[in-house]
Formats: sequence, C-alpha cells, structure tokens
Amino acid sequence: MPYDDSVPPNRRARPLLVAAALAALCLTVAGCGGGPDTTDGAGAASPRPRGDTASATPPAPGADPSEAPSPTGPLPRGPLTGRTVVIDPGHNPRNREHTEEINRQVDIGTGRKECDTTGTSTEAGYAEAAFTLDVSYRLRKLLEAQGARVLLTHDDDRPFGPCIDERARIGNEAKADAVVSVHADGSAVGNRGFHVILPAPVKGGGADTSKIVKSSADLGARIAGNFVRATQSAPADYIGGGTGLDTRDDLGGLNLSTVPKVFVECGNMRDPKDAALLTSASWRQKAAHGMADGIAGFLKG
Repeated sequence: MPYDDSVPPNRRARPLLVAAALAALCLTVAGCGGGPDTTDGAGAASPRPRGDTASATPPAPGADPSEAPSPTGPLPRGPLTGRTVVIDPGHNPRNREHTEEINRQVDIGTGRKECDTTGTSTEAGYAEAAFTLDVSYRLRKLLEAQGARVLLTHDDDRPFGPCIDERARIGNEAKADAVVSVHADGSAVGNRGFHVILPAPVKGGGADTSKIVKSSADLGARIAGNFVRATQSAPADYIGGGTGLDTRDDLGGLNLSTVPKVFVECGNMRDPKDAALLTSASWRQKAAHGMADGIAGFLKG
C-alpha cells in the first residue's frame, strides 16, 4: 500500500472543504495539466540536515546533487523565522530488507497497524521512498531559505522506518507548527492527480485529533491550492470529489498527531502519465514549491 500506515479506506469521511477554491485556481493555469518534463534545470535540494555528514541517499532520476551546497551555518532570517516545520518522507528505501521489523504491529490509538510499509513504485522501478526523500530535501531547502527550522523524521539514516507512531511523536515532541508527510499514491492505471489527506475527528486510545482537525484542514487546503498553481496538476480524479482533499480516520500518522498535520499524495506512480511527472526533477521542484508556498501561507496566517 502507498501510505506509511494505510489500510483500504473503507470509511472515508467527506472532504471538509469544497472544490470551489481549487476550481478557481485551475482557471488561472493551463488546464491544470502539468505535462511531462524530462529536463532538470532545478537542481536537487540539499541531501542532509545541517551539521550531518552521513552519506546521502542515491540521486533520484534527473537529480543533480552537485548543484546543491551543503546546508551549513545559521539559518537566514525571513518570514518563517521562529517557526518549526517537520517533514515526514514516506517509507524508507531499505524497508524491503526489514520485512519482519516493519510488519510489527504498533498502536495507532484506534487499533493496531504495521510499523511501516515499503511504499509503491513506478512501472520502471522508481521507488516511492526515493521520491519522498528527494521532494523532502527540496522542500526543506525552500523552507529554510525563509528562516524556518526544519526537521525530517528520517533522512535515509536508518535501516528501516521509523514506525508510524514514532513519526507522529517526532512532530509532537518538536512542537511543530506544521507537519507534512510526503507520499505518492499507488492507485490503478488511469487514475491521475494529487490529493491531500486530512485527519478526521478521532478520539480513542492514545488518539485525539479534536484540537488539530480545523487547523490541519486549513493547512491542507492551502497546500492543495498552491500545489495546483505551482505544478499545474489537477486534483485527483479518483478520490476527493475533485477537491484534492480527502479525510481519513485510519492513518496512525494523523490519528496520533497533536500538531497540525497532513499527508500529500503528489500523484499516482502506477499511472504512466503521472509517473512521467514524478520522475521529472523539474516537476519535483515545482511540487516542493507548491507545498512550501502552502505551508508558508498557513504559518503566516
């Protein structure tokens, strides 16, 4: 399954927001089509956090890590100075080598689910875990340029995971102003577009989303609108009723969060047209810009 803690979405709540804002944005771009782009021209984002000298993940298709300077020195002052953002790159490139560990059940507040999953991939073998790290690095660089303190839940520095409960805990303990979990979907061929997953009202066990439902919906709507603008990609045509928003109550990463958090499914890796976008470095840079603009708009209120 494509989510870090997904099960078949048997109980999908209706999106909290309507499609009007996204429809208006689509009128301002060229058909919300987002055509393939196999050229780079964007440069890969910095591959490690500040002060970390560990080896980086292998480059994604079209990436050029040599163009990105190492992120050393103090953060610049900017409009997001004093704000903390946690980026959660979905899955882990080495989860496939640790099936016993990632299949271990963990508490998600309303039940138990696998620690983590392997994620999906394109038909050509470009793994979701590689995609999420690449986009997360790009997103981190854009947010740091605006002065934000940015933490990653993992940085290709672990043998597997982290588990979904730990992913939520990292954002909670950081007292993050916003958390974004980066993913790509693994739906059927012919299904296209992006969507943002919002937390549903959940209370049970260790889960209580009552204080973050509204703020997370605001964060998700801002990301969705800016994602359309930056990438010219349309909201998913197979989920969310054309809004680009879907609300779920079965994802531990959302259920256990005590700070505003959303998942962003950037496209469908199993569809060849979407896959052409996801494997384009310049499109991934646009996707990171869309998310960064949405996060910044949310934090600046």
